[in-house]
Amino acid sequence: QVQLVESGGGLAQAGDSLRLSCAASGRTFSSCDAGWFRQAPGKEREFVAAISRSGRSTNYADAVKGRFTISRDNAKNTVYLQMNSLKPEDTAVYYCVLYTTTYYNSPNYWGKGTLVTVSS
Repeated sequence: QVQLVESGGGLAQAGDSLRLSCAASGRTFSSCDAGWFRQAPGKEREFVAAISRSGRSTNYADAVKGRFTISRDNAKNTVYLQMNSLKPEDTAVYYCVLYTTTYYNSPNYWGKGTLVTVSS
């Protein structure tokens, strides 16, 4: 059973930075691509960023490109999302995901999410 536990969410002001972490257990983390999705109030869940199992390849949604950085530490079974220059429209529940194939497919495992609230 795979478990993904997100942390690092909270309240921020526009322009601030936050770093989300996601600790994985129950499966060989290094064999999976990883990523982040988010869901804003009243909106559908959307892709944010993804990273390959080696960490050499990444992909970002246009809305966060240049502001967010995804990274991973396979020794710690953890994936991170560094969020800079936060905007009120970044307010959402952020979900960590794992892909057993590649991040071009749908995620196979989801965390329960961590709330990020950005005030103007």
